[in-house]
Amino acid sequence: MFTTSVIRGSPKLTRDLYVLISRSLFQKSSSMSSQKPKVYVTRRVPQDGLEILRPHCEITQWDSEKPVPRDELIRQVAGKDALFCLLTDKIDVDVLNAAGSQLKCIGTMSVGYDHIDMAECRARNIPVGFTPDVLTNATAELTVGLLLATSRRLMEASQSVRDGGWGTWDPCWMLGHGLDGSTVGIVGLGRIGVAVARRLAPFGVSRFLYSGHSPKDEAKEVGAELVDFDTLLGSSDFVLGCCALTKENQGLFNKETFSKMKSSAIFVNTSRGGLVNQQDLYDALVSNQIAAAGVDVTSPEPLPTDSPLLTLTNCVVLPHIGSATEKARGAMSALTGKNILSFLQGDKMPCQIK
Repeated sequence: MFTTSVIRGSPKLTRDLYVLISRSLFQKSSSMSSQKPKVYVTRRVPQDGLEILRPHCEITQWDSEKPVPRDELIRQVAGKDALFCLLTDKIDVDVLNAAGSQLKCIGTMSVGYDHIDMAECRARNIPVGFTPDVLTNATAELTVGLLLATSRRLMEASQSVRDGGWGTWDPCWMLGHGLDGSTVGIVGLGRIGVAVARRLAPFGVSRFLYSGHSPKDEAKEVGAELVDFDTLLGSSDFVLGCCALTKENQGLFNKETFSKMKSSAIFVNTSRGGLVNQQDLYDALVSNQIAAAGVDVTSPEPLPTDSPLLTLTNCVVLPHIGSATEKARGAMSALTGKNILSFLQGDKMPCQIK
Protein backbone atom coordinates (compact mmCIF):
# COMPACT_ATOMS: atom_id res chain seq x y z
CA MET A 1 0.00 0.00 0.00
CA PHE A 2 1.08 3.57 -0.55
CA THR A 3 1.41 5.88 2.42
CA THR A 4 0.01 9.40 2.61
CA SER A 5 3.48 10.90 2.61
CA VAL A 6 4.33 9.23 -0.70
CA ILE A 7 1.14 10.43 -2.30
CA ARG A 8 1.65 14.02 -1.13
CA GLY A 9 5.37 14.14 -1.83
CA SER A 10 5.34 12.56 -5.32
CA PRO A 11 2.25 13.52 -7.29
CA LYS A 12 3.71 12.37 -10.66
CA LEU A 13 4.89 9.07 -9.19
CA THR A 14 1.53 8.63 -7.56
CA ARG A 15 -0.29 9.28 -10.81
CA ASP A 16 1.96 6.89 -12.79
CA LEU A 17 1.60 4.16 -10.21
CA TYR A 18 -2.15 4.67 -10.14
CA VAL A 19 -2.32 4.26 -13.91
CA LEU A 20 -0.19 1.12 -13.79
CA ILE A 21 -2.24 -0.37 -10.98
CA SER A 22 -5.51 0.50 -12.69
CA ARG A 23 -4.38 -1.06 -15.94
CA SER A 24 -3.26 -4.18 -14.12
CA LEU A 25 -6.55 -4.50 -12.27
CA PHE A 26 -8.52 -3.90 -15.47
CA GLN A 27 -6.55 -6.51 -17.39
CA LYS A 28 -7.01 -9.02 -14.58
CA SER A 29 -10.72 -8.27 -14.37
CA SER A 30 -11.12 -8.53 -18.15
CA SER A 31 -9.25 -11.82 -18.17
CA MET A 32 -11.46 -13.23 -15.44
CA SER A 33 -14.67 -12.03 -17.06
CA SER A 34 -13.72 -13.43 -20.48
CA GLN A 35 -12.71 -16.85 -19.18
CA LYS A 36 -14.82 -19.42 -20.97
CA PRO A 37 -16.55 -22.28 -19.13
CA LYS A 38 -14.89 -25.64 -19.71
CA VAL A 39 -16.83 -28.47 -21.35
CA TYR A 40 -15.67 -32.07 -21.69
CA VAL A 41 -17.05 -34.04 -24.66
CA THR A 42 -16.70 -37.79 -24.23
CA ARG A 43 -16.69 -38.87 -27.89
CA ARG A 44 -16.38 -37.77 -31.50
CA VAL A 45 -19.85 -36.42 -32.24
CA PRO A 46 -21.56 -34.56 -35.10
CA GLN A 47 -20.23 -31.01 -35.28
CA ASP A 48 -23.66 -29.39 -34.81
CA GLY A 49 -23.40 -29.37 -31.03
CA LEU A 50 -19.75 -28.34 -30.94
CA GLU A 51 -20.41 -25.40 -33.24
CA ILE A 52 -23.00 -24.16 -30.75
CA LEU A 53 -20.60 -24.49 -27.81
CA ARG A 54 -17.28 -23.49 -29.37
CA PRO A 55 -17.76 -19.68 -29.49
CA HIS A 56 -18.67 -19.59 -25.80
CA CYS A 57 -16.85 -22.51 -24.20
CA GLU A 58 -13.44 -24.11 -23.95
CA ILE A 59 -13.91 -27.64 -25.29
CA THR A 60 -11.86 -30.70 -24.42
CA GLN A 61 -12.84 -33.79 -26.40
CA TRP A 62 -12.11 -37.49 -26.54
CA ASP A 63 -11.72 -37.50 -30.32
CA SER A 64 -12.42 -41.13 -31.12
CA GLU A 65 -15.21 -43.31 -32.47
CA LYS A 66 -14.70 -45.56 -29.44
CA PRO A 67 -15.99 -44.74 -25.94
CA VAL A 68 -13.64 -42.85 -23.66
CA PRO A 69 -11.81 -45.20 -21.26
CA ARG A 70 -13.04 -45.00 -17.71
CA ASP A 71 -9.78 -43.73 -16.23
CA GLU A 72 -9.49 -41.09 -18.96
CA LEU A 73 -13.04 -39.88 -18.30
CA ILE A 74 -12.35 -39.54 -14.58
CA ARG A 75 -9.10 -37.70 -15.26
CA GLN A 76 -10.47 -35.31 -17.87
CA VAL A 77 -13.73 -34.39 -16.14
CA ALA A 78 -11.90 -32.82 -13.20
CA GLY A 79 -12.53 -29.10 -13.01
CA LYS A 80 -14.95 -28.97 -15.94
CA ASP A 81 -18.07 -26.82 -15.85
CA ALA A 82 -20.14 -29.12 -18.05
CA LEU A 83 -20.12 -32.66 -19.38
CA PHE A 84 -21.30 -33.62 -22.88
CA CYS A 85 -21.76 -37.41 -22.67
CA LEU A 86 -23.33 -40.38 -24.46
CA LEU A 87 -25.35 -43.37 -23.31
CA THR A 88 -22.18 -45.48 -23.35
CA ASP A 89 -20.67 -43.37 -20.55
CA LYS A 90 -21.44 -44.43 -16.99
CA ILE A 91 -21.86 -41.21 -15.05
CA ASP A 92 -21.86 -42.31 -11.42
CA VAL A 93 -20.63 -41.08 -8.05
CA ASP A 94 -17.00 -41.67 -8.96
CA VAL A 95 -17.26 -39.50 -12.06
CA LEU A 96 -19.17 -36.78 -10.22
CA ASN A 97 -16.64 -36.78 -7.39
CA ALA A 98 -13.82 -36.52 -9.91
CA ALA A 99 -15.53 -33.59 -11.61
CA GLY A 100 -15.75 -31.71 -8.33
CA SER A 101 -17.96 -28.85 -7.26
CA GLN A 102 -17.24 -26.89 -10.44
CA LEU A 103 -19.46 -29.21 -12.52
CA LYS A 104 -22.62 -27.23 -13.21
CA CYS A 105 -24.56 -29.37 -15.67
CA ILE A 106 -24.60 -32.50 -17.82
CA GLY A 107 -25.94 -32.98 -21.33
CA THR A 108 -26.43 -36.50 -22.65
CA MET A 109 -26.81 -37.07 -26.38
CA SER A 110 -29.58 -39.60 -25.88
CA VAL A 111 -33.20 -40.01 -24.88
CA GLY A 112 -32.42 -42.68 -22.30
CA TYR A 113 -30.57 -41.70 -19.16
CA ASP A 114 -30.22 -44.93 -17.22
CA HIS A 115 -26.44 -44.55 -17.61
CA ILE A 116 -26.54 -41.51 -15.32
CA ASP A 117 -26.98 -41.63 -11.54
CA MET A 118 -29.89 -39.20 -11.49
CA ALA A 119 -30.41 -39.44 -7.73
CA GLU A 120 -26.83 -38.31 -7.14
CA CYS A 121 -27.15 -35.52 -9.71
CA ARG A 122 -30.29 -34.24 -8.02
CA ALA A 123 -28.62 -34.39 -4.62
CA ARG A 124 -25.82 -32.21 -6.00
CA ASN A 125 -28.21 -29.88 -7.88
CA ILE A 126 -26.67 -30.81 -11.22
CA PRO A 127 -29.30 -30.55 -13.97
CA VAL A 128 -29.19 -33.11 -16.78
CA GLY A 129 -30.34 -32.38 -20.32
CA PHE A 130 -31.38 -35.06 -22.83
CA THR A 131 -32.59 -35.28 -26.45
CA PRO A 132 -36.22 -36.38 -26.81
CA ASP A 133 -38.30 -35.76 -29.95
CA VAL A 134 -35.40 -35.17 -32.36
CA LEU A 135 -34.79 -38.91 -32.85
CA THR A 136 -38.42 -40.00 -32.72
CA ASN A 137 -38.96 -40.28 -36.47
CA ALA A 138 -35.67 -42.06 -37.15
CA THR A 139 -36.26 -44.63 -34.40
CA ALA A 140 -39.87 -45.18 -35.46
CA GLU A 141 -38.75 -45.81 -39.04
CA LEU A 142 -36.14 -48.30 -37.88
CA THR A 143 -38.73 -50.08 -35.71
CA VAL A 144 -41.03 -50.51 -38.68
CA GLY A 145 -38.11 -51.66 -40.82
CA LEU A 146 -37.08 -54.24 -38.24
CA LEU A 147 -40.66 -55.44 -37.92
CA LEU A 148 -40.90 -55.92 -41.69
CA ALA A 149 -37.51 -57.62 -41.85
CA THR A 150 -38.54 -60.19 -39.25
CA SER A 151 -42.14 -60.71 -40.32
CA ARG A 152 -41.27 -61.14 -44.01
CA ARG A 153 -37.99 -63.00 -43.31
CA LEU A 154 -35.99 -60.55 -45.42
CA MET A 155 -32.55 -61.33 -43.97
CA GLU A 156 -33.11 -65.05 -44.28
CA ALA A 157 -34.40 -64.70 -47.84
CA SER A 158 -31.49 -62.51 -48.88
CA GLN A 159 -29.01 -65.00 -47.48
CA SER A 160 -30.64 -67.81 -49.43
CA VAL A 161 -29.81 -65.94 -52.63
CA ARG A 162 -26.16 -65.70 -51.62
CA ASP A 163 -25.73 -69.31 -50.52
CA GLY A 164 -27.60 -70.91 -53.42
CA GLY A 165 -30.76 -71.82 -51.55
CA TRP A 166 -32.98 -70.02 -54.04
CA GLY A 167 -34.46 -72.60 -56.39
CA THR A 168 -37.60 -72.56 -58.46
CA TRP A 169 -40.54 -70.46 -57.34
CA ASP A 170 -42.24 -72.33 -54.51
CA PRO A 171 -45.68 -71.28 -53.21
CA CYS A 172 -44.87 -72.64 -49.75
CA TRP A 173 -41.34 -71.27 -49.37
CA MET A 174 -40.27 -68.32 -47.20
CA LEU A 175 -43.76 -67.61 -45.96
CA GLY A 176 -43.91 -64.81 -43.43
CA HIS A 177 -46.49 -62.89 -41.47
CA GLY A 178 -48.26 -59.88 -42.93
CA LEU A 179 -49.47 -56.76 -41.13
CA ASP A 180 -52.86 -56.63 -42.83
CA GLY A 181 -55.54 -57.35 -40.25
CA SER A 182 -53.03 -57.86 -37.46
CA THR A 183 -53.00 -56.72 -33.83
CA VAL A 184 -49.96 -54.75 -32.71
CA GLY A 185 -49.16 -54.42 -29.00
CA ILE A 186 -46.96 -51.48 -28.05
CA VAL A 187 -45.27 -51.59 -24.67
CA GLY A 188 -44.50 -47.93 -24.08
CA LEU A 189 -46.89 -45.68 -25.99
CA GLY A 190 -44.76 -42.57 -25.74
CA ARG A 191 -43.45 -40.37 -28.54
CA ILE A 192 -41.75 -43.24 -30.39
CA GLY A 193 -44.59 -45.70 -29.76
CA VAL A 194 -47.15 -43.31 -31.24
CA ALA A 195 -44.85 -42.54 -34.19
CA VAL A 196 -44.53 -46.28 -34.88
CA ALA A 197 -48.31 -46.78 -34.76
CA ARG A 198 -48.82 -43.84 -37.10
CA ARG A 199 -46.49 -45.45 -39.64
CA LEU A 200 -47.98 -48.93 -39.29
CA ALA A 201 -51.62 -47.87 -39.70
CA PRO A 202 -51.46 -47.64 -43.52
CA PHE A 203 -50.36 -51.30 -43.63
CA GLY A 204 -53.89 -52.29 -42.60
CA VAL A 205 -53.30 -53.05 -38.90
CA SER A 206 -56.63 -53.96 -37.33
CA ARG A 207 -55.92 -53.03 -33.68
CA PHE A 208 -53.31 -51.22 -31.65
CA LEU A 209 -53.04 -52.21 -27.99
CA TYR A 210 -50.94 -50.64 -25.28
CA SER A 211 -50.40 -51.25 -21.59
CA GLY A 212 -49.66 -48.82 -18.81
CA HIS A 213 -50.71 -47.39 -15.47
CA SER A 214 -53.29 -45.01 -16.96
CA PRO A 215 -54.85 -43.97 -20.27
CA LYS A 216 -52.82 -41.70 -22.54
CA ASP A 217 -54.28 -38.87 -24.57
CA GLU A 218 -51.87 -39.71 -27.41
CA ALA A 219 -53.62 -43.07 -27.83
CA LYS A 220 -56.64 -41.37 -29.37
CA GLU A 221 -54.56 -40.24 -32.34
CA VAL A 222 -53.88 -43.81 -33.43
CA GLY A 223 -56.96 -45.46 -31.91
CA ALA A 224 -54.93 -47.53 -29.46
CA GLU A 225 -56.72 -49.45 -26.71
CA LEU A 226 -55.45 -49.60 -23.13
CA VAL A 227 -55.30 -53.21 -21.87
CA ASP A 228 -53.42 -55.01 -19.13
CA PHE A 229 -50.00 -56.40 -19.96
CA ASP A 230 -51.08 -60.05 -20.08
CA THR A 231 -53.94 -59.23 -22.46
CA LEU A 232 -51.54 -57.37 -24.72
CA LEU A 233 -49.16 -60.34 -24.80
CA GLY A 234 -51.87 -62.89 -25.51
CA SER A 235 -53.71 -60.87 -28.16
CA SER A 236 -50.91 -59.34 -30.20
CA ASP A 237 -49.42 -60.64 -33.43
CA PHE A 238 -46.56 -58.20 -32.99
CA VAL A 239 -45.22 -57.08 -29.61
CA LEU A 240 -43.06 -53.96 -29.67
CA GLY A 241 -40.79 -52.83 -26.85
CA CYS A 242 -40.75 -49.02 -27.01
CA CYS A 243 -40.52 -48.07 -23.33
CA ALA A 244 -37.72 -46.51 -21.34
CA LEU A 245 -35.63 -48.84 -19.18
CA THR A 246 -36.32 -48.58 -15.46
CA LYS A 247 -35.56 -50.68 -12.40
CA GLU A 248 -39.14 -51.91 -12.49
CA ASN A 249 -39.06 -53.24 -16.07
CA GLN A 250 -35.52 -54.62 -16.13
CA GLY A 251 -35.83 -58.04 -17.79
CA LEU A 252 -39.53 -57.48 -18.44
CA PHE A 253 -39.45 -59.78 -21.44
CA ASN A 254 -38.48 -63.14 -20.02
CA LYS A 255 -39.50 -66.80 -20.01
CA GLU A 256 -42.85 -66.08 -18.40
CA THR A 257 -43.58 -63.19 -20.74
CA PHE A 258 -42.76 -65.11 -23.90
CA SER A 259 -44.88 -68.06 -22.73
CA LYS A 260 -47.94 -65.77 -22.77
CA MET A 261 -47.43 -64.71 -26.38
CA LYS A 262 -48.86 -66.41 -29.44
CA SER A 263 -46.63 -69.01 -31.08
CA SER A 264 -46.99 -66.95 -34.27
CA ALA A 265 -46.08 -63.70 -32.54
CA ILE A 266 -43.08 -61.57 -33.45
CA PHE A 267 -41.20 -59.56 -30.86
CA VAL A 268 -39.34 -56.33 -31.69
CA ASN A 269 -37.25 -54.29 -29.28
CA THR A 270 -35.78 -50.89 -30.13
CA SER A 271 -35.69 -49.40 -26.64
CA ARG A 272 -33.00 -50.85 -24.35
CA GLY A 273 -31.31 -54.23 -24.23
CA GLY A 274 -31.89 -54.51 -20.49
CA LEU A 275 -35.61 -54.85 -21.17
CA VAL A 276 -35.02 -58.42 -22.34
CA ASN A 277 -33.62 -61.57 -20.78
CA GLN A 278 -31.65 -62.66 -23.84
CA GLN A 279 -31.25 -66.29 -22.79
CA ASP A 280 -35.00 -66.57 -22.38
CA LEU A 281 -35.49 -64.92 -25.77
CA TYR A 282 -33.13 -67.45 -27.35
CA ASP A 283 -34.98 -70.35 -25.72
CA ALA A 284 -38.33 -69.00 -26.89
CA LEU A 285 -37.10 -68.72 -30.48
CA VAL A 286 -35.43 -72.14 -30.56
CA SER A 287 -38.49 -73.86 -29.12
CA ASN A 288 -40.85 -71.93 -31.43
CA GLN A 289 -42.57 -70.44 -28.42
CA ILE A 290 -42.65 -67.31 -30.56
CA ALA A 291 -42.10 -67.06 -34.32
CA ALA A 292 -39.35 -64.48 -34.62
CA ALA A 293 -37.64 -61.49 -33.05
CA GLY A 294 -35.89 -58.35 -34.17
CA VAL A 295 -33.72 -56.32 -31.81
CA ASP A 296 -31.75 -53.13 -32.33
CA VAL A 297 -30.52 -53.09 -28.72
CA THR A 298 -28.78 -55.76 -26.67
CA SER A 299 -27.07 -56.27 -23.35
CA PRO A 300 -24.17 -55.91 -23.49
CA GLU A 301 -23.42 -53.71 -26.46
CA PRO A 302 -21.78 -54.65 -28.69
CA LEU A 303 -23.26 -58.14 -28.60
CA PRO A 304 -20.46 -60.75 -28.48
CA THR A 305 -20.02 -62.50 -31.81
CA ASP A 306 -20.47 -65.87 -30.10
CA SER A 307 -23.94 -64.94 -28.79
CA PRO A 308 -26.40 -67.79 -29.47
CA LEU A 309 -28.89 -65.25 -30.83
CA LEU A 310 -26.65 -64.80 -33.85
CA THR A 311 -27.00 -68.47 -34.78
CA LEU A 312 -30.73 -68.18 -35.37
CA THR A 313 -32.38 -67.56 -38.71
CA ASN A 314 -35.53 -66.22 -37.04
CA CYS A 315 -33.74 -63.46 -35.15
CA VAL A 316 -32.51 -60.21 -36.67
CA VAL A 317 -29.97 -58.29 -34.58
CA LEU A 318 -28.95 -54.74 -35.47
CA PRO A 319 -26.13 -52.69 -33.87
CA HIS A 320 -28.22 -50.00 -32.13
CA ILE A 321 -28.85 -47.85 -35.19
CA GLY A 322 -32.33 -46.62 -34.30
CA SER A 323 -31.40 -42.96 -34.52
CA ALA A 324 -28.69 -43.42 -37.13
CA THR A 325 -29.70 -40.89 -39.73
CA GLU A 326 -27.59 -37.82 -40.46
CA LYS A 327 -30.52 -35.56 -39.64
CA ALA A 328 -31.36 -37.22 -36.32
CA ARG A 329 -27.81 -37.53 -35.02
CA GLY A 330 -27.02 -33.93 -36.01
CA ALA A 331 -30.14 -32.73 -34.21
CA MET A 332 -29.24 -34.78 -31.13
CA SER A 333 -25.79 -33.22 -31.00
CA ALA A 334 -27.20 -29.72 -31.48
CA LEU A 335 -29.80 -30.16 -28.73
CA THR A 336 -27.15 -31.44 -26.34
CA GLY A 337 -25.07 -28.35 -27.07
CA LYS A 338 -28.10 -26.08 -26.57
CA ASN A 339 -28.97 -27.75 -23.27
CA ILE A 340 -25.46 -27.19 -21.93
CA LEU A 341 -24.99 -23.64 -23.23
CA SER A 342 -28.43 -22.50 -22.09
CA PHE A 343 -27.75 -23.50 -18.51
CA LEU A 344 -24.22 -22.09 -18.48
CA GLN A 345 -25.64 -18.76 -19.66
CA GLY A 346 -28.23 -18.71 -16.90
CA ASP A 347 -31.22 -19.86 -18.94
CA LYS A 348 -33.42 -22.93 -18.69
CA MET A 349 -32.39 -26.03 -20.63
CA PRO A 350 -34.66 -26.66 -23.64
CA CYS A 351 -34.95 -30.31 -22.58
CA GLN A 352 -34.11 -31.10 -18.96
CA ILE A 353 -34.78 -34.36 -17.16
CA LYS A 354 -37.11 -33.70 -14.25
